Amino acid sequence: MFDDADLTDDKFLCGRLRLWQPARGYRAATDPVLLAAACPALTGESVLDLGCGAGAAALCLGWRVKGLALSGLELQAGYADLARRNAARNGIALEVVEGDLRKMPQVLRRDFDHVICNPPYYPPGGTPSPVATRATAMQVDEVPLAEWVLTAGRRLRPGGWLTMITGADALPELLSGLGKLGSAMVLPLSAREGRAAKRVILRARKGGRSAFRLLAPLVLHDGETHGGDRESYTQVANAVLREGADLSQFFG
Repeated sequence: MFDDADLTDDKFLCGRLRLWQPARGYRAATDPVLLAAACPALTGESVLDLGCGAGAAALCLGWRVKGLALSGLELQAGYADLARRNAARNGIALEVVEGDLRKMPQVLRRDFDHVICNPPYYPPGGTPSPVATRATAMQVDEVPLAEWVLTAGRRLRPGGWLTMITGADALPELLSGLGKLGSAMVLPLSAREGRAAKRVILRARKGGRSAFRLLAPLVLHDGETHGGDRESYTQVANAVLREGADLSQFFG
């Protein structure tokens, strides 16, 4: 578990959420916020966050869509504890189960309307973070990304949606793991206009039959370069990251 002295008190959605995070280790930034914005969940539906960390994605989604049945699976005990504390702090119900997706805990062996996932996607073989909890959360190790997709598919009800954010170089492996998931859509995330996308959001539906769609990119920053200390988010990115807006306009 993390000691209170080792935590920071961080604002998400312009202070609409307050989350405890470790000062050293994996710290949620924009990925879980974008993931939550891309999930098409509706009030009354159930959502499983695979690898929920300190709860950022699930809680951003729970803030935007009221009345969800939120669950999270987390491998690391310290982060699972933080997710529970953060949920209670923000008044959002979140069932957090500590466990390994390769040995799904019995309590989560049920169907969900949605599965969301921000898995470790830094390629194996690189230099891992010296902070073990951060390395586990960020770098592909024993669980291939395709297995995350397959596991998500097993937890979805027929017609349910997987929403996932990863590095763009992982896309071929993600698509290879779709199995019974179809109607796949990929939203590239570009830092600036004309830049290659370094991250992607994948959405796919269990039993979906629509053709694969590669969507127009979401550009996160205005201008060709970062201009000093000022913020440069595009209007759409600012609405998502600061105000909790969704990304439905991009998925159609």
